Amino acid sequence: MTSILANGISVAYQEQGQGPTIVLLHGFCGSSAYWERLAPLLSKEYRVVMPDLRGHGASDAPVGPYTIEQMADDIAALMEQLGVSEYTLLGHSLGGYIALSLVERYSSRLNGFGLIHSTPYPDSEEAKVKRLKAVEKIQNEGINAFVDGLVPGLFAPIHLQTMAQDVNRAREIGYLTPPQGAQGAALAMRERVDRREVLTQSDFPILLVAGENDGVIPLERTFTAEGDRVFKAVIKGAGHMGMYEAPDQLAAVISDFMRNLA
Repeated sequence: MTSILANGISVAYQEQGQGPTIVLLHGFCGSSAYWERLAPLLSKEYRVVMPDLRGHGASDAPVGPYTIEQMADDIAALMEQLGVSEYTLLGHSLGGYIALSLVERYSSRLNGFGLIHSTPYPDSEEAKVKRLKAVEKIQNEGINAFVDGLVPGLFAPIHLQTMAQDVNRAREIGYLTPPQGAQGAALAMRERVDRREVLTQSDFPILLVAGENDGVIPLERTFTAEGDRVFKAVIKGAGHMGMYEAPDQLAAVISDFMRNLA
């Protein structure tokens, strides 16, 4: 794990491989470790850069609410510090919200982008209430109790038994999330704006990946754009965690998308 000062904070990241650069942004209460099954597959052909988002993993976790724009600025600054002038950006869940903000404001640095188990929609009013309850739970019961309630819902129900080791691994990664970081990111997600137009108006190739059994973000909230430049894939049997539930299938989907960029 390496750290670089970017946008005023220390951003930790991992990287593997050589070739065209893919930047992978993890989801809420995850870290770059979320990609531990996927990265070795992609790094056979690509340079894979995996940051820990603000408030997560080994990156700084300032106290206070974050914004999606601020978290996107962190990633743009990191890639500038690394001297990477062109890359493909793929975001999982929260990482997808950040990716869309980055596309909106730093498009000259990209050659394509994608959402993995993510959506351009903002939070519903019901979801906004849940974000505040999440913050309250972390404050009152701690990060471990919150993660214990969060992680099982990320996997397809059948995988809670058949992939118990992976479910436990996701918990272990979540436990390392600084409590103030999880709270700050939850509030960032609560306040994010509708970015469907980023998908519909973009000239970039776009990859949209949904889990067949995703209980967090259903297919129709991921597949919100059409056209020749939009590549869609459904990960069979997967819930919200395709990088653990079906890493080979997800790697093949991403590699196919990357070949279309060449």
